[in-house]
Amino acid sequence: MNVAHHSSYAVWMEIARTDMLRRDGTSYAKLEEQGTYFVVARMSIRYRKPAKYDDDLTVRCWIDTCSGAKLDHAYEIKRGNDLIATAETTLVCVNKNGNIQPIPGGAVN
Repeated sequence: MNVAHHSSYAVWMEIARTDMLRRDGTSYAKLEEQGTYFVVARMSIRYRKPAKYDDDLTVRCWIDTCSGAKLDHAYEIKRGNDLIATAETTLVCVNKNGNIQPIPGGAVN
């Protein structure tokens, strides 16, 4: 079928989130050194067109809302000008024991 597996989208979204953190001057490794961890609590993907093997895709990611211990991201996945998928994730901030904690100042911009 030459179509990318649906699970690939979650990986592409994670790469976009980590790249966004790096552009903002931090990384998941730095956050974890400080005892701050983010876990995915919810993910929703709306597939609009199939992504195919070897497609040159662009994944745009941004923070939609950030409050308390919750961080919502939104995504657009495109092939050129064609919108392939839209998606949302909710991440929750936890400590090293897995207990929910408020997002520390400076952890996200």
